[in-house]
Amino acid sequence: MTKNKKQNGVESDSTSVDEVVDSQQADDKSADSDNETIETLSYEELFDKNEELENAILRVNAELDNALKRTLVEVEKAHKYGVERLLQELLPVIDNLEHAISNLSDEVSKEDKEGIELTLKSFESTLDKFGMIPIYPLNEEFNPEKHEAVSMEKDKNKKDGEIGNIFQRGWELHSRVLRPARVTVIKN
Repeated sequence: MTKNKKQNGVESDSTSVDEVVDSQQADDKSADSDNETIETLSYEELFDKNEELENAILRVNAELDNALKRTLVEVEKAHKYGVERLLQELLPVIDNLEHAISNLSDEVSKEDKEGIELTLKSFESTLDKFGMIPIYPLNEEFNPEKHEAVSMEKDKNKKDGEIGNIFQRGWELHSRVLRPARVTVIKN
């Protein structure tokens, strides 16, 4: 549509009434031809189609719920075990403090020994705050998930399969074994 010049401050359209009527008649004819090509579905077909769509919606909702649950579990694991690598790297420090305490000479002062022991206890309590607990299997049965058998030994006072000596204690983080305890196993 083109605009005519302003007459008395009002613009007027140059489209005539005949053009508008012709345009509407053309639209009506195309709509009629569209209606002729569309088949109407029966009630049963519509019912089946509706059922199909409802089932598809249920499946998509179930998939969305499952994805949300998986994501929540993954986020929880990330929070829970995010410090695992750091704690794994700190285990040799604890081992060194334990070796230092067990291998102190007689010439070391009482204060120095207490200082190392307090440092070790402080370190262990910090690890405990993060959910890390030691595996110290004294008088337990051998469990391959938590213990690593270094060798076998005989001991008449213990049953077969029990743990004899503990060479190195293991560590768990929220029930996940970071390092198994290194032990000997009794075999009489």
